Amino acid sequence: MAFTSPTTSSASAERQAEEQRQIAALAPWFHNLHLPSGEQTLPQHVLGGDFPNFKWQQIRRCIPADLHGWRVLDVGCNAGFYSFELARRGASVLGIDVDPHYLAQARWALAEMGLQDRIEFRQMEVYDLLQSDERFDLVWFMGVFYHLRYPLLALDLLVERTRRLLMFQTLTMPGTLVRPATADCPIDDRTPLLESGWPKMAFIEHRLAGDPTNWWAANHAGVEAMIRSSGLQVLERPGHEMYLCAPDGRDTVARHRALFASQFASICGGARGRG
Repeated sequence: MAFTSPTTSSASAERQAEEQRQIAALAPWFHNLHLPSGEQTLPQHVLGGDFPNFKWQQIRRCIPADLHGWRVLDVGCNAGFYSFELARRGASVLGIDVDPHYLAQARWALAEMGLQDRIEFRQMEVYDLLQSDERFDLVWFMGVFYHLRYPLLALDLLVERTRRLLMFQTLTMPGTLVRPATADCPIDDRTPLLESGWPKMAFIEHRLAGDPTNWWAANHAGVEAMIRSSGLQVLERPGHEMYLCAPDGRDTVARHRALFASQFASICGGARGRG
């Protein structure tokens, strides 16, 4: 039978107590991280269950188990849950967020996880990617789109930088109906735009769930339409409000993107010129 000395037991208890103090000092948390010691950062989550682990369990089968050689961008990384999971599969991960509080959590947890050689966290906006030409094999874009004042600009930027896969999730309106005919609408009869299956996005002027940074809620048809419009195809829907996408290289997509190419080039060129 293994023998644990009182000194070893005391040191272990001291390390556990210090970890608990660090977790408390870095509160409030939004990601419940499972630390190697067995401690958790937010076991009782307001969203219920083990968040965001319960979402990861829906997604994980859709993502290659071996990501060695893959470069991953985690947009709105928060405390780093998805960054850690993807790095454990071998990926080199760049996690970005605008909130220094969440980044402090992520950097502390990074040391606890022992994944410093695979992950870098930076404080930056998604629009700051205008200053970089780096491309990524996998872009993780979950829980951010509806917080953005300029959401389609962000999506177009990310699509331009996606080599293989983009994981997309956003807040949506209820319902999954998709109207089959949306290729055109006469200007003197715009009633089809009111139908529930027409692609649309509600603008939130003040708050949703008490949060003033919730700007948009698209319907399901609208999400899929925006994904297609930006040059992606939906490969799979791992769960509610989640879309696994890949670049769509068809000529028809390129022709569609040409409709806004000059606007996008103006934005990108102007931003890079100021850099």
